[in-house]
Amino acid sequence: MTSVPVKSPASPAQTGVWVGIAAITMSFAAYSSALIIRQGANPDWQHFTLPRILFFNTLVVLASSITMYVARPRSRATVDRSGTVTAVDAPHLTWVWFTVSLGFLFLAGQLLAWRNLVEQGVTLASSPSSSFFYLLTAMHGLHLLGGLAGLLYVVYRVRRSSAVRAASAYRAASLYWHFMTVLWVYLFAMLATRI
Repeated sequence: MTSVPVKSPASPAQTGVWVGIAAITMSFAAYSSALIIRQGANPDWQHFTLPRILFFNTLVVLASSITMYVARPRSRATVDRSGTVTAVDAPHLTWVWFTVSLGFLFLAGQLLAWRNLVEQGVTLASSPSSSFFYLLTAMHGLHLLGGLAGLLYVVYRVRRSSAVRAASAYRAASLYWHFMTVLWVYLFAMLATRI
């Protein structure tokens, strides 16, 4: 009896994540366009120095993407000639928990960045540039919270269901998490050059 590797089609969860990624990308593209147009429209645009914690946060979110990759299941499902799916590895929970921890560390860093700016007198209503900063970082933070919920769902799936279902949940959550990392790198680069 021989087994052949199965290239798993996109699950409904993965398809949903792709739709979500498309919507989020369009939203942030609109915010970015509004920022650029608003910056050039009036002379009241005020530049300010980004808090240093954001550089650390960028490293944290990049590290979280690495830990998410390391958590991946090591083997793929196989199907024998009778059509029976053989065992597949579940995602490694230790690395998923590292990713969750780094996600919360990133959010704590964002709160510290906001606190630092408020102490400098840069608030949401200080200027158009500060308004965009708070809006963009808050929107990213909310979407990252959604990613953390997805990671906790992966943990639930690993503990409560088959490895095949856990691996499927992992693939959807991983796709979204890596997108959040790329989105942050884009936002940070834009904020560092425009704000």
